[in-house]
Amino acid sequence: KLDRPYLCAVPATFQTFEEWKDSELGLHPVQVALQVALPELDGAIEPIIYAGRDGVTGRSIPQADRIEVLARRALKWASLRRKEVKDKKVAITVFSFPPDKGNVGTAAYLNVFGSIFECLKAMKAEGYEVGELPESVEDLVDEVLHEKEARLASPQLNVEYKMSVSEYKELTPYASELEENWGPPPGQLNSDGANLLVYGKRFGNVFIGVQPSFGYEGDPMRLLYAKSASPHHGFAAYYTYVEKVFGADAVLHFGTHGSLEFMPGKQVGMSGGCYPDRLIQSTPNLYYYAANNPSEATIAKRRSYANTISYLTPPAENAGLYKGLKELGELVGSYQGLRESGRGSTIVNSIVATARQCNLDKDVDLPGEEDDTAELTLEQRDRVVGRVYSKIMEIESRLLPCGLHTVGVPPTAMEAVATLVNIASIDRPEESIKSLPRSIAEAIGRDIEQIYRNSDNGVLEDATLRQNIVTATRAAVQACVDRSTDANGRVTEVKSLFDNMADMFMGGSPMKRALADNGFTVSDDAIAPLFKYLEFCLKQVVADNEMGALLDGLNGKFITPGPGGDPIRNPLVLPTGKNMHALDPQAIPTIAACDCAKIVVDRLLERQAADNDGAYPESIAFVLWGTDNIKTYGESLAQASSAHAAAPSCPCTPTVLLLTPTRTGMRAPPPLAC
Repeated sequence: KLDRPYLCAVPATFQTFEEWKDSELGLHPVQVALQVALPELDGAIEPIIYAGRDGVTGRSIPQADRIEVLARRALKWASLRRKEVKDKKVAITVFSFPPDKGNVGTAAYLNVFGSIFECLKAMKAEGYEVGELPESVEDLVDEVLHEKEARLASPQLNVEYKMSVSEYKELTPYASELEENWGPPPGQLNSDGANLLVYGKRFGNVFIGVQPSFGYEGDPMRLLYAKSASPHHGFAAYYTYVEKVFGADAVLHFGTHGSLEFMPGKQVGMSGGCYPDRLIQSTPNLYYYAANNPSEATIAKRRSYANTISYLTPPAENAGLYKGLKELGELVGSYQGLRESGRGSTIVNSIVATARQCNLDKDVDLPGEEDDTAELTLEQRDRVVGRVYSKIMEIESRLLPCGLHTVGVPPTAMEAVATLVNIASIDRPEESIKSLPRSIAEAIGRDIEQIYRNSDNGVLEDATLRQNIVTATRAAVQACVDRSTDANGRVTEVKSLFDNMADMFMGGSPMKRALADNGFTVSDDAIAPLFKYLEFCLKQVVADNEMGALLDGLNGKFITPGPGGDPIRNPLVLPTGKNMHALDPQAIPTIAACDCAKIVVDRLLERQAADNDGAYPESIAFVLWGTDNIKTYGESLAQASSAHAAAPSCPCTPTVLLLTPTRTGMRAPPPLAC
């Protein structure tokens, strides 16, 4: 085992050198698939072109400037292995997220400064020279920003270095090319009028810097589409400082996401004129990236030569209800106990009025404002209440991320429960595992899909049953995690499902008893496969290699590759701390994606028929986004396939049109006509 970074040097073989040089895409898409995407599954990074095919002779001609870049970067990675830890210099780069709009030191789902503080402590323990560390996260923020709510234009940001215009021009070979868009240096951004300012703070051999803005404050996307666009002088000066003044042995971009990887240039296979290549120069680039965003992480890998390290996104919890919606839920609860009494119609009137106040009349078919529900039959009142209840359940069950993740701090047991509840609620046919809601439904002789369908259609009895199943599912998962929770509220050792034989003499496993307490009798045999799988998932959730992967990367070691995406759909995304890749094109769509897609398409066709007097659609257009297919493991592709196959009840097979987004619009391949 070499345990060294795997650099993916690529010859341009599917196009001539001139074709590659003139192309905005860069490498040919077929070559990207074969020589970039597939090696990424094995952990490859930095797809740098070293040769191009001659258009006349067909011979492969070495490209001296690209070979020099490849060699310099390889030597820099190798130096991380040889250099003494105490002598290594690391530049930590923070952003404002969303770009140009958020506060400095923010990133998607990440407690940035809390994470940096943990990294500094871990690096100090490893022997890195980090100077005198601040005593707390708040002190760290104060030293770097001087103001917690600081933005990129804030005058309070700490200035670590003032770069004169002459020094900037000497150290930045392409500085003159930026003048077309930004005028002569120092310009208006990251400048005091005479010098270019590098914001941040140095702690020994660690520099915490603030990445400058895109530059186009009102229209940052202009950089992606304007052929003549370029980073501003302040942006170029920042990376010049990192490489040539501070002398960083590695740069750590902290969190999702910054601007470097989105600077103008080719999409894959950078040339010496592409700004990501010019800016990062020879510095090894480690990049903490959210585990659920492999698509943009792939952009960072291919365009800014990033060696990504995935971090865990916060657990998703149900949104819950508040104010009027909470009151509405309480009214529905009181109706269920008094529906057949004289007060039933009065409560229904209150439910309808409150639903209108909450603007649910835009989504739910309600009686008119002047109507008295006392004139309705009991079944009709149940239908009205069922529709309202179904809607507020939908709102309540929407998943929202809870809090921010801190690198180096594994989730608590309670946070693990939130993740496992969602994992337990999905069927996994490829593993022959039924979801817990499905097992509960089968135990009472029902089909969970029918319960969901009836609940969505406003059947009060099934809407109530659905909520009870959700409550029971959480209780059972909580019981599973409680068995492995220590006194500090964390999981340090996961206990096996049948570790405690005494459970067999006390009414079964804690999970079975939790279900029974919620009114459902389900055998241990029925739920054992799921909870064995959840035990594996729990071990993955609480495992913490985010800090370990960083330290390995700084030591010039190989970072283990792994898939990115939704950890609920694919727990193999866990544990985090992996060099993410997007997807294996041969592995999508998955069985689970096909099953979900069939349900979606069936409901779509049913709704179209219901809204059009029983007529099914003659044509359907699908917009296929790469991001969605990566995150759902091909569900959009499976929807298109399912629609093309069409359900037997559909009198004709519809024409399916696939629209693929491009940089300039939609590209439509030939329709899949029957």
